[in-house]
Amino acid sequence: MKKLICLTLLAFSFSYNSQTVFSVSSKYDADVKVFVASSKYDADLVVHKCSSKYDATDNKGLWFFTDSKYDAKKKIFFCDSKYDADLIIYFSDSKYDAEWRNASKKSLMY
Repeated sequence: MKKLICLTLLAFSFSYNSQTVFSVSSKYDADVKVFVASSKYDADLVVHKCSSKYDATDNKGLWFFTDSKYDAKKKIFFCDSKYDADLIIYFSDSKYDAEWRNASKKSLMY
């Protein structure tokens, strides 16, 4: 019984901390409005797209895009202008580049 409780708590803490996102088509359905910058120096967050949801842990820019909004922790909308966005991101090919460049916006992804 004790082992089952520990495993349940571990699974809950993983799902709570994971960065699973879903891209919505309307800004009114989004939790966070995002603009993709062309340079990481203009970004609040450098993001790496993970191929597995198990790699998208914590709030450090490792995102896994889900097929269902119900499986996502955050629903995001991609804006055409950085002035309409809550968060400016840059997509990196390397997971080692994923990081917050503007820590004051970290709460947007919790």
